[in-house]
Amino acid sequence: MEMIRTEDLTKQYGKLFALKGLNLSLNEGDLFGFIGPNGSGKTTTMKILATLLQPTWGEAYICGLSIYTRPKEIRRQIGFMPDFFGVYDDMKVIEYLEFFASAYRIRGAARKKVCDDVLELVDLGYKREALVTSLSRGMTQRLGLARVLLHDPAVLLLDEPASGLDPRARIEMRELLKRLGGRGKTIMVSSHILPELADICNKVGIIERGDLLVNAEVSEIMKRVRDRPVLIVELLDSADGGASGARTDTALKFLSDQPEVESAEWKKGQIVVTVKKGVPLDAYAELLPRLIAEGFRIRSFREEEINLETAFMTLTKGMTA
Repeated sequence: MEMIRTEDLTKQYGKLFALKGLNLSLNEGDLFGFIGPNGSGKTTTMKILATLLQPTWGEAYICGLSIYTRPKEIRRQIGFMPDFFGVYDDMKVIEYLEFFASAYRIRGAARKKVCDDVLELVDLGYKREALVTSLSRGMTQRLGLARVLLHDPAVLLLDEPASGLDPRARIEMRELLKRLGGRGKTIMVSSHILPELADICNKVGIIERGDLLVNAEVSEIMKRVRDRPVLIVELLDSADGGASGARTDTALKFLSDQPEVESAEWKKGQIVVTVKKGVPLDAYAELLPRLIAEGFRIRSFREEEINLETAFMTLTKGMTA
């Protein structure tokens, strides 16, 4: 089921385009990473989808509902967490959640249960009686996420949820998003820090100056970035586990002469082998037994992984000003 759809969505301020003709489609259960530098249009997009900002032109639908004609119904279907949000300093954590639950018209025993459930989900049950002001930045972000989950929305719009968090809190936030994705919710999560989203998203959009440069599944993006495998070979020819000198030169020449290999070069203590385009896995996998047969002692033989940061730099090279 299509949960988010935009059609030529545009926001203009005078001569400045904050968003240019955004076309996007997300289905139920998608975890969409919205990547781009600060000022690229991520927050503008989310505010429009949350019905907090009117586009200059274009259309957007949430759960099949138009942002122009059904904004109140859309707000019942979404949970929007801005990058910075206010909290009530004189409230306890449980009081803060109960206040918002009552605003969602959740009453009585149901309100107590839903507040307890979301606190457990975001691992803040032990802080229920603590004052909101006593929470760390990471805890405050998790409390904000708990707040937008109170009414069990189908769509989550999370604007830089890991902003300002320390490394441990970032990992905890990623794990929490994974759990929410496993519950079938459609999640749009933005970040300007690329590796944050690499392990949790099934779809990624890369936006720059209001233009959506890339919009595809993560697997498709990786294929577009690299159309041929790159292998990393480490030789065990010295006491420190590295390789050097004449033996390395011999290995480089041997690999360069193989019919499947486009190039072989020495980089940072490793041999980097680029395989020719179109060579199947079973063909270049034969390189390992050939190396062993030639007497080379192999410490490691693996295919180089591509991360989202590498993909971003490759796909946007020459595309942005």
